[in-house]
Amino acid sequence: MYSQLLFFGNLGSTEVIIIAFVVLLLFGGKKIPELMRGLGKGVSQFKKGMNDIEQELNAEPEKSVESQNK
Repeated sequence: MYSQLLFFGNLGSTEVIIIAFVVLLLFGGKKIPELMRGLGKGVSQFKKGMNDIEQELNAEPEKSVESQNK
């Protein structure tokens, strides 16, 4: 399994160009910007969710410290 992960990490420029060309052929020039826009929205929502969880976890200890002081 580890060797499979290494395979994807060792893509050269030629392989990336071939993959991009195949994607262009499959989806067409008009559909790719829509796909990338959707991907960008998904990534931004994921980052927002991670930040919300992090803030929530950081706020929990402060609340427990305040309740102990009362």
